[in-house]
Amino acid sequence: MLIDFLTQVSKWAIPLILICIPLYGSLKKVPVYEAFVEGAEEGFVTAVKIIPFLVGMMVAISVFRASGAMDHLVKALSPLLTAIGTPAEVLPLAIMRPLSGSGVLGLATELMRVYGPDSFIGRLASTMQGSTDTTFFVWTIYFGSVGVKRYRYSIVTGLTADISGLLASIYICNVLFR
Repeated sequence: MLIDFLTQVSKWAIPLILICIPLYGSLKKVPVYEAFVEGAEEGFVTAVKIIPFLVGMMVAISVFRASGAMDHLVKALSPLLTAIGTPAEVLPLAIMRPLSGSGVLGLATELMRVYGPDSFIGRLASTMQGSTDTTFFVWTIYFGSVGVKRYRYSIVTGLTADISGLLASIYICNVLFR
């Protein structure tokens, strides 16, 4: 009974929100359509402003991978990860996660295809992907699009959170799945 109720709520949640917000705006005498068009225009301007930052980030990621720097970093860090119970196969995912969400999704998909989603590597990759964020992507796109110049502490904070999420993922997966 509860499952059926939650299923119905989930089916109707978005349509209700899409009806209630304009209805509420109309009741408050807000010109709903004009406000929507104005917001869409601002969104388009923001999208155009972030294109150079997005292109720069994608080029940097491509250069990092194509230059072989990723492979050298994996080789250098493999002994450390092995010592803490982490297979070296997930290291590229851990390195790329702060840089690119779509790149990591491709890496995780490949790990799942090769090792299986129920393998330790598959579970660790999934947990790592859900426990960290794309710090440099957020920094580049969002901060660049609004002109933030003083970003030093945000990078340190974001990378600290990424490392914490990575270590927590490794610990939790070793406890639960080994």
